[in-house]
Amino acid sequence: MPTPRRTHRALSAYAHDRVVSWRTGSSESQVFVLLVLLAGVVVSFVIGWFDYRLMPLTTYFVWLLLGMLLLRFRPLVLLAAAVLVAAPTVMVHDGPIAGPRVTALATLVAAVALILYQSSRQRSGLPVPLSEALLVDLRDRLRAQGTVPRLPGGWAAQSAMLAADNANYAGDFLVADLREDRQLEMVLVDVCGKGMVAGPAALQFAGALGGLIGALPPRELMLAANSFLLRQHADESFATAVHLLVDLETGSYSITSAGHPPALRWRAADGVWDIDNARGTALGIVPAPELHGSVGQLAPGDALMFYTDGVVESRDSDLDTGIAWLQAAATEAVGVGFTGAARRILRGVEAGDDDRAVLILHRSVPAGSRVGSASTTSG
Repeated sequence: MPTPRRTHRALSAYAHDRVVSWRTGSSESQVFVLLVLLAGVVVSFVIGWFDYRLMPLTTYFVWLLLGMLLLRFRPLVLLAAAVLVAAPTVMVHDGPIAGPRVTALATLVAAVALILYQSSRQRSGLPVPLSEALLVDLRDRLRAQGTVPRLPGGWAAQSAMLAADNANYAGDFLVADLREDRQLEMVLVDVCGKGMVAGPAALQFAGALGGLIGALPPRELMLAANSFLLRQHADESFATAVHLLVDLETGSYSITSAGHPPALRWRAADGVWDIDNARGTALGIVPAPELHGSVGQLAPGDALMFYTDGVVESRDSDLDTGIAWLQAAATEAVGVGFTGAARRILRGVEAGDDDRAVLILHRSVPAGSRVGSASTTSG
């Protein structure tokens, strides 16, 4: 004989399976949900038939709203038809349709029309909660792909990003890879557009770069990324990007820029942020973009900072003014330590209508060691 605990577990497992099935958006799950909601309409109809006060017309709005949240368009049409048959029928059985009842019935018809219209406009073909869940999953995948791998002792990387207008989706993203030979590779990208508009393009481009990073040398990777964007055949399919390859054993690095704002190099010995000289053409514009890189070596205590144009450009200031501001703000931010510096810098950026991102790679000073520096040369 089943115990109450076993029964509860069985019911919980059954409910969980049904929820998981609904999240797949399968036809079977939609049929099941439709039958449950139709059963609710039938129960409301039967109760209202005997006592309309217990199940008045407003009850049917609940089934419509649940249908809008849980059903695709076609099953929702069937549910709406059942409601439009049941509600007026039970109302006529209770008494003549006149006065306030006419208004209530007209409101129900208008609500059905609006709900069906909204459902038909769902381009994903899924109910609203499933569409939202899909977008959240895509956003989380984009963020996960930009997670910097755990670095060996003596190195730390941090990034901070803010989407335009505090949206949850942005055109700025990061792709990173750490090889077994302790070569760290990172690409910071700013896709044309901002917020929700740039989000889908950023996700698509991030997937392409995720397959290229670690498989091609820096210049070839940038050229392959450029070819990918050109194949999109869209006017807005271009992006700026900066590629970093650093040897975590020696501190040697190379920077390859494609139309991105210049990187900043922190020289711990001098306590200043120098402007790197890597330059280039944005990706997705011409078949053979110019890519001028730089090379150097990070001494203990040194750091590199990369950022997108939303950090340094605004309607009231040009790029040079913004970079000068960033040099001062970054100096102040690292004055209390590098931990959390990227977020402190972003907090100082004026709210704007562009996505913003900051990436910092820092080589710490071993205990008891002196701070040194190394020169940077053009590549």
